[in-house]
Amino acid sequence: MTDPASTPLGRMLMDEISPVVMVLTTPLVEAACQKNGLSFIEMLSPFCAFSNIDVPVRTASDQPYRLQKFKLRLFYASDIRQPDSQVARERLLEVITQAGEESLDLHTDAPQTDDLLSRSEYEVMPSWFKFFNKELIRVVSFSDHEAFDHPVACLLVVSTKDERPINRFVDLYNPDHLPSLLNDGAMDPKILKLYLLVHDNQDDGPENTTKLLFEMKSTFGVNVSQLLCINSSQDGLVEHLQNPWISPKSYTSSTLRLGHFLNKDDVNEIRDLTQELASKHIIPYMEEKVRVLNQQVSATRKGFRNQIKNLWWRKGKEDSLDASNGPMYTFSSNESQIRVLGDYAFMLRDYELALSNYRLISTDYKLDKAWKRYAAVQEMMGAAYFMLNHSWKESEHCMENAFNTYLKNVPAGHQNATRCGLWWVEMLKTRDQFKEAAGVYFLIAGEESLHSAVMLEQASYCYLYSKPPMLRKYGFHLVLSGNQYKKSDQIKHAIRTYRRAVSVFKGTTWSYIKDHVHFHIGQWYAFLGLYDAAVIHMLEVLMCSHQSKTTQELFFKNFLNFFQKTGKACELLKLPLPIIDASSLKVVFEDHRTYASSAAVSVTESLWRSFEEEVIPSLSTARTNWLEVQSKFTSKRPKESNICVVGEIIEVGVEFKNPLQISIPLTGISLICELSERSDDGQTDANITGGMLNDQDSKLAADRLLNSSASVVLSDVDCVLEGGSTTMVKLIVTPREEGILKIVGVKWKISGSVSGCYNFVANPMKNKTATRTRKHKHSFSDNLKFAVIKSLPKLEGMIHSIPERVYAGELRYLTLELSNKSEVAVKNLKMKISHPRFLNFGSAEHFDINYPACLQKITGSKRSGPMPMQREGSDSVFLFPNDNVIRKGSSLSWPLWFHAAVPGSVSLYIVLYYEIEDIECSMKYRTLRMFHNMEVLPAIDVSFQLSPQPSTPQKFLVRMDVTNQTSSEDFQMDQLSSLGNQWEISMIDPLFHPPLLMSGQAFSCFFMLKQRHEKSGDSEEISSLHSPIGGDVKLSTKDDDDSLFDVSLSPLSDFHNCERLYQEKQSEGGSHTVDFILISHQVHNKNNPGVSHSPCFLSNHACHCSILGSSPISWVIDGPHEIFHDFSASFCEVSLKMTLYNSSKTVASIRINTMDSSHLGDSGSVFSNQEGWYNVPLESAIKVTSDVRGTILKSLLWESAHPTIWSASSSTKLQLGPGSMAEIPLQVCVFCPGTYDLSNYAVQWNLQPLGAQQNPESGPSSGTCPGYPYYLTVISSSSG
Repeated sequence: MTDPASTPLGRMLMDEISPVVMVLTTPLVEAACQKNGLSFIEMLSPFCAFSNIDVPVRTASDQPYRLQKFKLRLFYASDIRQPDSQVARERLLEVITQAGEESLDLHTDAPQTDDLLSRSEYEVMPSWFKFFNKELIRVVSFSDHEAFDHPVACLLVVSTKDERPINRFVDLYNPDHLPSLLNDGAMDPKILKLYLLVHDNQDDGPENTTKLLFEMKSTFGVNVSQLLCINSSQDGLVEHLQNPWISPKSYTSSTLRLGHFLNKDDVNEIRDLTQELASKHIIPYMEEKVRVLNQQVSATRKGFRNQIKNLWWRKGKEDSLDASNGPMYTFSSNESQIRVLGDYAFMLRDYELALSNYRLISTDYKLDKAWKRYAAVQEMMGAAYFMLNHSWKESEHCMENAFNTYLKNVPAGHQNATRCGLWWVEMLKTRDQFKEAAGVYFLIAGEESLHSAVMLEQASYCYLYSKPPMLRKYGFHLVLSGNQYKKSDQIKHAIRTYRRAVSVFKGTTWSYIKDHVHFHIGQWYAFLGLYDAAVIHMLEVLMCSHQSKTTQELFFKNFLNFFQKTGKACELLKLPLPIIDASSLKVVFEDHRTYASSAAVSVTESLWRSFEEEVIPSLSTARTNWLEVQSKFTSKRPKESNICVVGEIIEVGVEFKNPLQISIPLTGISLICELSERSDDGQTDANITGGMLNDQDSKLAADRLLNSSASVVLSDVDCVLEGGSTTMVKLIVTPREEGILKIVGVKWKISGSVSGCYNFVANPMKNKTATRTRKHKHSFSDNLKFAVIKSLPKLEGMIHSIPERVYAGELRYLTLELSNKSEVAVKNLKMKISHPRFLNFGSAEHFDINYPACLQKITGSKRSGPMPMQREGSDSVFLFPNDNVIRKGSSLSWPLWFHAAVPGSVSLYIVLYYEIEDIECSMKYRTLRMFHNMEVLPAIDVSFQLSPQPSTPQKFLVRMDVTNQTSSEDFQMDQLSSLGNQWEISMIDPLFHPPLLMSGQAFSCFFMLKQRHEKSGDSEEISSLHSPIGGDVKLSTKDDDDSLFDVSLSPLSDFHNCERLYQEKQSEGGSHTVDFILISHQVHNKNNPGVSHSPCFLSNHACHCSILGSSPISWVIDGPHEIFHDFSASFCEVSLKMTLYNSSKTVASIRINTMDSSHLGDSGSVFSNQEGWYNVPLESAIKVTSDVRGTILKSLLWESAHPTIWSASSSTKLQLGPGSMAEIPLQVCVFCPGTYDLSNYAVQWNLQPLGAQQNPESGPSSGTCPGYPYYLTVISSSSG
């Protein structure tokens, strides 16, 4: 049987359970030692472990035995305390980090499993595990309940250079500076004191030293006084062949100088000093202590009588004990004395005596419920059983009992359980119980990431060396450990554990765990900047079809990212990704049809053809195949090829299909093309064969592409193929010379790293695709062959400043610029616009105008603004003047007017036709297609309601309701114009000006419209669209009359004509309708830097407004608008008067219904009028009413209805004759102060027919009208 002392646990116990010597030094002592780069304890520590001390010891028995291995542990008094947990964690972190930086080789291959099994466990496990476990054990050192950490002796060290050294010895042992173990009663403060005088031989001679030593011996005693001379080397050049202060793993240039002032004599003197301390002082002192304590314990606790007495005494104490910690034990208590006896016996290797005392005290602690002390004693019993090598079962039982007690009954006992678990693990390993040891490691792993990582890794090696080896659990625990290392930012350790797990899963079907391991190793290598190694592991997870889409995308993205960062241009194995569908190729090129933008290309050809019928003279002769052009525009070209022009692009749409779930990023996608000279038979002298080009074909294609680089210009496109999707990629080739252009294939790179190519010619369409049409004239390869003709003029068109988003009603001045950069001029231009309601042509008079000042009236001078357009040609086609020829390098600008008529999305289609002046050109004409899509946002909503004035039939009250439907813009009303020579409009209150219409607000204005009668003898016909004097009302606050706009000028009149067409209603006679134009401008917010401050004018057109009104019955309510009333006396009664007028030619039956707030019904009803203050939301488009004195902005909130009740009759009926008036008294009761809208009434009317048939122009014969708003403010006049 193996000697327990030679096992790892035995060596650990003998090192950790050994006598502690408390050291007290002066600063001068430390200064002398620091000359060697060492502290005093560091200088003595290598000589405190004795492998053959050979000291006879006699403890309890009369038979002595000899100690061979012995060790002293030296600690400064300040270090004899339980370590701080935070400091301990930082120390452990430092240990692991240093091990990761120094001892890990991440570049060599990880050892295989078979290789690991051929070696012993301690050769495979990292060497720093031992130090880590030792640090974990030190965390629970110097506890008050464990005597083996209590100082056995105190070594007081004073330098000969200290002033009055003898007094310094006395001062050093200051109780205030001693550890708490001595002061708190946890241990006997009367410990062995040893005095050491240190002399630095570099300071002075030994004369003074001898005197001091004599004085010290006479004061403290000869046996306890010692002298140590150090630093005998004067030059400090001592080199030790075997430096005891240098660890083999810390052998660096900085450590070579340790002890360089200590010569051989100094080292021997230090060794003799420590030998004498142990053999002549510490061991005899402990031996004597054990004998004394054993006699005391034998007298008080051993024997049947003493045991019965102890049990009976403790039974009475059970009710008063603390269940968690038990009673407090001082050093003089029997329990503490027994524990000291057991620990001293253990340190002196008398394990039988130690075990007997541990058994004795174990029962006491259990009865006292002192669980921490009980578990510690059980732990030492297990260690004693192990060292005695008597009963493995008993030793494991004690360890398990102690471990469970720490975890279950001791608060914050996890650290003690960790130490117990580590001892327990080593005990199980000694008996080759690796599987059980792994379970213990797992139990002590805990929740802290770093601690858990180390324990899980040690558990994995236990599974590896189990009988038989448990490889799956070995690999799984390595993965768990690596994950915990990563959480603790120990990347190198995580890589090390994962790499060892790779050998376990290699060659197995465990796909998911293999992907996990390789992927994370690749990520961690990349984090460390080792991208080459990262790519190797990421390659293992590329083709992971069993993974989800998200996982595949993550793997592929990281692989490409790491490969790019390697900085290498090497090619990887070709991947069958993406899939190219040659049958889906779409070719777009410009022959006689040109495009101003890609948006115009996206419009279907059928729409353009139908739109161009008016501008192209003989479109019916054109062929319908997209890849073909009219044959009459070509000369001497191959029959089976298309036409393109030198310097103009050819666009090829290629479908890239991704069969996987992941996204594939493609970069540098471009065409492979050949441009050769034209021959009579249309053949070329070069061709590329093969589908996916092999290396030789790829090189050939690259060479040809390089040789033709001067003849063609290729575009590069980047895209991302989504998982399972098909993406159309548009590629461009631009020929620079005449000849035959062949589009051979396409090439790409996956994220700029992995190259791929595809040959179109060798992969034609399938037969079923080629035979979709009955008449098949072009083969697939012919569709990719082009006859490149010489350069032709091509106009480039642009509408400057055309907006993408505008407000409804906005009027803008735009400029169309046509430029010709070719050598040949173009002529006979004509243009067609799809929506003249939004975009209209200007005239030559519109050049260089000052907009919007050009639309203003100029008093007393000839009108200088633009007149309405007189176009040549049809209404939809505009013919440019014949003298507009665009020559080489020149451009033509033409004014356009844009008016955002209505909100919504607007698509404008524009076609420009032009002819080529050079008669030798193969094409006679070309067209320029332009397309613009814009969004028109709601801005100002305006509506008009006309009511005839009761007293004067030729006058009408015009109510204009305006709402700002924007959320952030403000508008100012400038002008209201009525169109038609028979109307005059004016403000009811000339001093009133509409306020600034802020976002979300609304208001109403009232105007007077007067009908004018022209003389019948006038010979000159005045257009109904020209406003005479009095047709405009100025709404802005400016004083000058020139700020009025002339609505008879273009483009206002032109757009108004369009609006009349779109707003046209059933004809009601010229005298029954009137048109209005409201002109306003946007007030820019200067505090908003993101808003353009360019002028923004709006014109809102309201056409065919009927003057008949919706009702022949009109009325007005008269009464007070503000009343003071004392509500403390009674409620307030308000008398009102309603004046009714019948403007019809028949008798009207009228009924007036008043409704209180409780009778309003649903808020969505037409007649629901809201009482109290309420807001006007934009989306509800609630109009704000106004009286004739000005505007009342509604900000009324309908949260709670104020009590108002109509008194008197709730319904009044009367008959009102034609053209007559009647007054009806009304009364309302108000119960509390506030502002109320008294519009909660309705007027029902019914006209009696004149005869058997009713005139259809007379309007409806009956109806119901809601009440007009009437605001009443009642103010409380009470004093209180």
